Amino acid sequence: MRNLRLKAPPSVVAHYLRFFVNRRAYTLQSNLPHPESARHYYYRPKDKKTGQGLSLTPEIIRRHLEGEITIGLYSINPATQCSKWVAIDADYEDSLADLLKLSFYLRQDGVESALENSHRGGHLWTFLAEPLPARDCRIYVCGLALKLGIPVKGGRPREGIEVFPKHDALKPGRYGDAIRGPLGIHRGAHQRFWFAGADEDLETQMSYLNSLPKMTREQLARLIAGKTIPPQLAPPEPKPELNVTRHSGAFRILDHISTSLRTVGHNNVTRCPSCAEEGHDTSGDNLSISIEDPRKYICWAGCTKDMIRAAVGCPRAVQHV
Repeated sequence: MRNLRLKAPPSVVAHYLRFFVNRRAYTLQSNLPHPESARHYYYRPKDKKTGQGLSLTPEIIRRHLEGEITIGLYSINPATQCSKWVAIDADYEDSLADLLKLSFYLRQDGVESALENSHRGGHLWTFLAEPLPARDCRIYVCGLALKLGIPVKGGRPREGIEVFPKHDALKPGRYGDAIRGPLGIHRGAHQRFWFAGADEDLETQMSYLNSLPKMTREQLARLIAGKTIPPQLAPPEPKPELNVTRHSGAFRILDHISTSLRTVGHNNVTRCPSCAEEGHDTSGDNLSISIEDPRKYICWAGCTKDMIRAAVGCPRAVQHV
């Protein structure tokens, strides 16, 4: 693919940091696909000595823009519960038509947007004159989409747009959801995706983004006056604990984990028992367990559930036919 490896001048890196970075935590897209799903997953990179998450630096941004790595960006600054942008991700059939419709009606409200192509659809970005509350951004964009008949994930539909920020606010210690950083290379698609409004050049793209009018605090307040987050997208009530006990016969991975758990996003992470048998996963984070539903767990190094269950002494029962 042409233009996969480019040079990113310091000015482009500085503008990128100012436009897109809400907090210094970030994710990294794996270079190699997962052996079972063939997907290139994102993970939080950590310092090998301390185990602490690495912070985003201009050097990391430069490497992303030049194609060495691909980063994911978080949409909310937890100190302020604000964001510098709203990104609408659509990757279903005919999703580009919905993004173009949203772009048209955003412009009718005096809000400019930039369309970035993606692997299966596109991302529509709106930039803010200053970081604004995530909740207010969601009230406006989610409300507009539903008014136009465009489904929004988070409610009933299985398909629809995803609106970043995905949360009204972050709870302490949480990171929220990250979206692929623009202008980098998608490791699975082996392709760099550009904003549609400018030539395919990093400096030209950044100049284009600079030229776009940014939504102001006063403008957003006027657009959401008297409105709230659509009921179908409101945070759900806390779920009761699953009615599964140690003696019910059901396998619970948490009953067999003796190592400490750390919270990363919506999951707890710890050392994978199967990896540990081989002396691997010394950083203790290959196994990811859903906080909301601990029945869902995965080893990012590729161990299957059968391998994990065998490692903790609870192999899956063999059914004879």
